[in-house]
Amino acid sequence: MDERLGRRRTIGRRTFLKGAAAGAVGLLGAGCGETPLIAEEVNRRSAPSDLRITDVRIATVKCPMVCPIIRIDTNQGLVGLGEVRDGASKSYALFLKSRLLGENPCEVERLFKKVKQFGHHGRQGGGVSGVEMALWDLAGKAYGVPVYQMLGGKFRDRIRIYCDTDTSPDSETFARRLAERVKMGFTFLKMDLGIRLLRGIPGTLTQPVGQGDVAQVMHPFTAIEITKKGIEELVKYVARVREAVGYEIPLAADHFGHIGVNSCIRLGKALEPYQLAWLEDMVPWQLTAQWKEITQAIDVPTLTGEDIYLKEEFAKLADAHAVDLIHPDLASAGGILETKRIGDYAEERGVGMAMHFAGTPVSCMANVHCAAATENFIALENHSVDVPWWGDLVTGVSKPIVEKGFIRVPEGPGLGISLDDEAVKAHLHEPGFFEPTPQWDKERSWDRLWS
Repeated sequence: MDERLGRRRTIGRRTFLKGAAAGAVGLLGAGCGETPLIAEEVNRRSAPSDLRITDVRIATVKCPMVCPIIRIDTNQGLVGLGEVRDGASKSYALFLKSRLLGENPCEVERLFKKVKQFGHHGRQGGGVSGVEMALWDLAGKAYGVPVYQMLGGKFRDRIRIYCDTDTSPDSETFARRLAERVKMGFTFLKMDLGIRLLRGIPGTLTQPVGQGDVAQVMHPFTAIEITKKGIEELVKYVARVREAVGYEIPLAADHFGHIGVNSCIRLGKALEPYQLAWLEDMVPWQLTAQWKEITQAIDVPTLTGEDIYLKEEFAKLADAHAVDLIHPDLASAGGILETKRIGDYAEERGVGMAMHFAGTPVSCMANVHCAAATENFIALENHSVDVPWWGDLVTGVSKPIVEKGFIRVPEGPGLGISLDDEAVKAHLHEPGFFEPTPQWDKERSWDRLWS
């Protein structure tokens, strides 16, 4: 057996050497006017070292969130796609253009460090993050490899999606809606829960609540306390939902409305029997000490982070073990590589990572590549389950994009997708389909445009 194996190895070496010799003959022949035999195998997709950025353009769609899609053009005809975070201004990306023109997009990290000073927490990190996505898309296309491979390879072939569902005033309606999600094949659910559900119910809150979206219009450091009656009402709501979907499927909760720490603890303890996957954003993410107090007091996992920009603030939460899980939004956190770094840092401290996402398939695929390459990833959010044309915006991936609660990781170069121009044009939120943007060419051009 060993002798046969040795013969196979010898034959393999001889075959290789013969092939190498043939290649050498082809190269020598090229000097005599003959075509090299190996020329057909040269990757002519681009000349990466000569690639240069020539323009940054935007098309804004609504699906159902308002999302500016970024297109970075180059001198070789390659284009890179990215996306400003949902609800953020396209200007956050366009004012970076003057810092990017003439640069080689394959130098992703250097360019990220050049422009990251212009990002900030919340949606103001959307410009830097979206540009970073587009740079990775270009680099992958230039070298002919998927983004996940440039991040070190993948841990999984499919990405688990958790289906976010906004609230319904009555628990019966909401329970039916979530039960339908289960029938669609989703294996992870999230529900909105909080003081909005208590609006108009006497004796449930310590102060009245207006008609706006509480989680957004309240001052981020203002806390409302929930009374005993209020907690009982929320528990009944969750109990009805659990009855409809069962206990086999993970069920998370969000949109509490920045309630006080004492209310967080009392509500968390009351919800322990319903085995929730996590309680999200109960207090502002900046309040590390309060998060740690809540986390240590209850037996339901805690989670925050969708508005944090860059790794440093996530590090504070992970180092303090203030939350059980972190929750970056790649379109706010700094893009693909920064989000992977956030996940890797948390993993070293025993903290898992779910990912927040609400946007088009462009940003979705950026998240998918990052999730594939990050070991402690748990699940990725999706807000567009009820938008039938959402997946039509892109080509290059299998359809439907979300199938039975999972997305398959694309194998094409870059993000692995292209835009369907007609579909994008059909769902524009405002006029303009990747129009030239010369008004943003010069450094500090935003001074004139925003004055």
